[in-house]
Amino acid sequence: MRKPKALTMNKYLLVPTSFFLAVLIGACQSLSGGGLGGADESAQRVLKVVTSGGFSAAYDTLAPQFEAQTGIRLLTAYGASSGGAPDSIPVRLERGEQFDVIIMSRSSLDELVDNGAVRPDTRRDLARSSIGMAVREGAHVPDISTADLFIDTLRGAESFGYSASVSGTYLSTVLLPRLGLWDELEPKSRRIVSERVAAVVARGEVEIGFQQVSELVRVKGATLVGPIPQEFQRVTTFSAGITTHTGSVGDAQRLMDYLSSADVADTIAGTGLEPVVLEQ
Repeated sequence: MRKPKALTMNKYLLVPTSFFLAVLIGACQSLSGGGLGGADESAQRVLKVVTSGGFSAAYDTLAPQFEAQTGIRLLTAYGASSGGAPDSIPVRLERGEQFDVIIMSRSSLDELVDNGAVRPDTRRDLARSSIGMAVREGAHVPDISTADLFIDTLRGAESFGYSASVSGTYLSTVLLPRLGLWDELEPKSRRIVSERVAAVVARGEVEIGFQQVSELVRVKGATLVGPIPQEFQRVTTFSAGITTHTGSVGDAQRLMDYLSSADVADTIAGTGLEPVVLEQ
């Protein structure tokens, strides 16, 4: 009786061996991307991009179009060009976050070139933006078309907010001190970190707010009053650059060419920016 039992065991041992062999082959194919889905996913090109808020409205519109045209997937982060907030672009880089393309104010991008983070020959200006003022939707819209009216509006407001990035730094450290108003106005001011100033205005936490026009438009619950007077204005240029560590220089250059092309100028202009390409 033992021999038939042994033959029966061998018979059943053969079946599991072939079965497990097939499973093993299938698993190896899956891990190596042998299936159609795995192959497509592993072959997809990806760019990591970080953009400051001033250009983000234009970028958010254009990014899906670029992906559809090229098949290049964009992984995007957002942060201020300066100011020291935890999600600001310089702080992100300091803690080791890596990107292929950086979009930010030209002055801040130049600093990244100087410290070796961005390739100097890749800098490209994309658009310019003026500083504007916003009020809560439904509130009185003041006239700030002249220097005197602008100053009167500031003095008459119960509170005001300004960004933690380039435009807010200019207002709080250059313009208002130069006008002799900072000591008077600072107690009712609020520096807004890591969100749109217009969002704080819309919630009623400050009466008026200042930031780049492109960051004030399209914020639900807030109304753009307009740019501050020309004699007080400081225009910010938003530029793009390719990082020194990227292994995707060709794809990164393709994105920059797209964002600075005449084909997208109208879209950029529609977000409150002045496309640089229109001047070329």
